[in-house]
Amino acid sequence: MNNPQSNEKHLWVSWDEYHRLIERLALKVHESGWKFDQVLCLARGGVRPGDVFSRIFDVPLAILSTSSYREEAGTVRGDLDIAKYMTMTKGPLSGRILLVDDLADSGVTLVKVMKHLQENFPGVTEVRSAVIWTKGCSVFKPDYQMEELPHNPWIHQPFEDYDGLRPHQLAAWIKKGESAE
Repeated sequence: MNNPQSNEKHLWVSWDEYHRLIERLALKVHESGWKFDQVLCLARGGVRPGDVFSRIFDVPLAILSTSSYREEAGTVRGDLDIAKYMTMTKGPLSGRILLVDDLADSGVTLVKVMKHLQENFPGVTEVRSAVIWTKGCSVFKPDYQMEELPHNPWIHQPFEDYDGLRPHQLAAWIKKGESAE
């Protein structure tokens, strides 16, 4: 399925482009020479990039749920919620942490999570951040990014197709996908 043409207001991203951007971001982190002990990704947008980073760098993955897009079908930013607990497999969060998310939109989430880590995880010695996209309006500047978007477009990521899909629609959805192949 072809995406509409991207412009200053809308950036359309295919699955292939999305995966290449994550791989190029991982390469950028690697080429920086910085070594980290664990990946902490922000759910939901950072889960896919975080998983890829955890696999490529062979380090544990921790997941912290945050949520700010709540109102008007997810298009109006509400208050930020940070989960009380994070999911991880080994001990408390400590050492050098690579914080991964898909984008720095307003940047507020990343600013608040960085503060949350400083205040609540004394074993963390350093945190650096990596995102695919940084919007021009972001108050947060990540350590690593793939694309800066000065015009602040709405980013249409490939997994957004699932946002409107409901279980009772799956059979028709799968059939439509098979006929498009």
